[in-house]
Amino acid sequence: MTKALSILLAIAMTVSLAACGTAATQDGGSSATGASGSESSETTGQSGGIGQDGNILVAYFSWADNAVLAEDVDAVASPSVIPPGNVQQLAGWVQEETGGDLFSIRVTDPYPSDWDECLDRANQERGDDARPELTESVENLDQYDTIFLGYPNWWYGVPMALLTFLEQNDLSGKQVYLFCSHGTGGLARSVEIITEAAPDAVISDNIFDCYEEEASSSQSDIRNWVAELGY
Repeated sequence: MTKALSILLAIAMTVSLAACGTAATQDGGSSATGASGSESSETTGQSGGIGQDGNILVAYFSWADNAVLAEDVDAVASPSVIPPGNVQQLAGWVQEETGGDLFSIRVTDPYPSDWDECLDRANQERGDDARPELTESVENLDQYDTIFLGYPNWWYGVPMALLTFLEQNDLSGKQVYLFCSHGTGGLARSVEIITEAAPDAVISDNIFDCYEEEASSSQSDIRNWVAELGY
């Protein structure tokens, strides 16, 4: 009886030690952070993990992130202002594919949720060559080697807030990939404008673009684009 009890105790101790060893291995394998030593939310103000080697930033401007919704906003007439907006969706899929950090370019003075009113203001800013003030900036930009930059085509160009972002963040020597949501104007002068604003960045001519009404169904297309780029 005593011998049998000793055997049972030995077996129980062996199982217990094995379980502790497994738990220690799991805890140790899940605590790694990026090179900055902080969570993505501390870097960008949004969720999204550190990218490959901690060097990918997915920055984007979306009307949906920059408008105060009116109570009577028409989700059918203005779907791109209802979160997630066109560019916001595209940026999310790029982030999922690359594991990069998300950064939403936001202005301190939001745009109207009425499309015509938004266009009027955007046209005024374009005419004034304005640089709308942003709510926050990218912390430790030096850690990023690759930037995915998303935007809508506004007035055959880019939202002026995108130029604020480019002037506040030196992208010299960084690899930049552009993705754009647009209407019938296509990319228009947007690529030229961005190139002029960031002359020392390495801007790829492999650009993803889609019509705004097709953005919500472009998940597989933009994922394939990112994969073709090698991310």
